[in-house]
Amino acid sequence: MKAVVAGGAGFIGSQLVDRLLDKGYEVLAVDMIPADRARNIAHLSDRRGFEYMSIDMNGDEFAEVCKGADEMYHLAANSDIRSGGQDPHIDFDNTLCTTRSALEAVRANGIPRMFFSSTSAVYGDKKGKRLTEDEGDLRPISYYGASKLASEALISAYSYMCGFDALIFRFPNVVGPRLTHGVIFDFIEKLERDPSRLVILGDGRQNKQYVYSQDLVQGICDFMSRGYEGYNIFNISTESFTDVNTIADIVCRGMGLDDVKYEYTGGSCGWKGDVPSFDYDISKAKSEGWSFRYNSTQAVEATVTAVLSTR
Repeated sequence: MKAVVAGGAGFIGSQLVDRLLDKGYEVLAVDMIPADRARNIAHLSDRRGFEYMSIDMNGDEFAEVCKGADEMYHLAANSDIRSGGQDPHIDFDNTLCTTRSALEAVRANGIPRMFFSSTSAVYGDKKGKRLTEDEGDLRPISYYGASKLASEALISAYSYMCGFDALIFRFPNVVGPRLTHGVIFDFIEKLERDPSRLVILGDGRQNKQYVYSQDLVQGICDFMSRGYEGYNIFNISTESFTDVNTIADIVCRGMGLDDVKYEYTGGSCGWKGDVPSFDYDISKAKSEGWSFRYNSTQAVEATVTAVLSTR
């Protein structure tokens, strides 16, 4: 089997590449990161069956390099929702347009199966409503969420018109080794600069679901191996929550800091477009075998340990 992993040098994509290679796949990882800066896949440079190409997915070259692929794993997107909120072009170009390019590569090459990484952000802010995949009132409040929802619509149409199978996971917040952004990464960087104080966006009570990246990658591979037909969407999470203040405590403890002053910017959200809390119903995924080793707080703890070990 040959797989193309779009976004294959990124945080989640690189771990998926590792797993696919271990399963015996030939893997082409594609990303915009220059090869000499692609640290997440540097250990694979001599791995048999692995190839990396640094190209712009939105150019004509991408469809050409995907010839002969059996599966497309599309994880290429803007990964920093907060920065994308300051410029709509970031998510349009790097999230929605990359999806169109991936779909054109699938169509042009007759690739029979595709995976897409979507997000809880497609739901918008539902104020405590328990979210199922059948929720029809999808009102994203960030450019990122809107671009992911538009991507889902494109995949649905292409899957039907071109006759390929599409599997979509709607992720919560994903943490784990190789993390490069998000609250854990930000807290560590802030405390390295000033270990006496920590500025926390919002009020610190934002309460979200976190999933460990290696649990997620295992789930992607497991579900793709089952050969679902047509267009399928699953909420993926851990059924548990961790608030921002708890994350701050875990980071401080991991860094051996006992007397850090927390300072809050105020408000219930960290930034405009942020959803302070959401509650996934994952019964559909669980009925199909979704499982995880780490609950939300354990995932945060394991991530702090992993990130600090590389500093």
